[in-house]
Amino acid sequence: MVKELISWIKAIVIALVIVLVVREFVMTPSVVKGTSMEPTLHDGDRIIISKLGELERFDQIAFIAPDSVVEENYVKRIIGLPGDYVEVKDDVLFINGVSYSEVYLEDVLSELDGYSYTNDFSMNELGLTEVPDGMYFVLGDNRPDSRDSRYFGVIEEDSVIGEIVFRIWPPEDIGLLH
Repeated sequence: MVKELISWIKAIVIALVIVLVVREFVMTPSVVKGTSMEPTLHDGDRIIISKLGELERFDQIAFIAPDSVVEENYVKRIIGLPGDYVEVKDDVLFINGVSYSEVYLEDVLSELDGYSYTNDFSMNELGLTEVPDGMYFVLGDNRPDSRDSRYFGVIEEDSVIGEIVFRIWPPEDIGLLH
């Protein structure tokens, strides 16, 4: 009886250690707070954040908010990588002078009927000529209602928690995120 109890305790401890290691170094769950990533992610969505792999342009990430008094996580999209110059003109994203189609915004942009979704912006307004090494320029998908690099500047690579890879709630939206 005692051996069986010890065996169960060992199994539970091992399972807890595995969960803690996975959560700390591999992936962690989180909840989206706010509307800054709509229409891609919504307030209250439950997500899985991967802490592995290299981050790329247009990845959706979670990071520690640089403008928050209490430690708070933001969810945004990487737009500018180190060495990039980012600007928006007439709702068109330009990186290093090359225009990029933002497919994740196509539905929203098609419904504007002449209105601007993203105010014209350039990194010059931040006093930058390029994204510095070890930094990222991030934007929310809900450009009219997003506190992002246009407001608080570039973010440090070290503040990034990881890439958002999977939505686990609500049930009708469960799946991989691209």
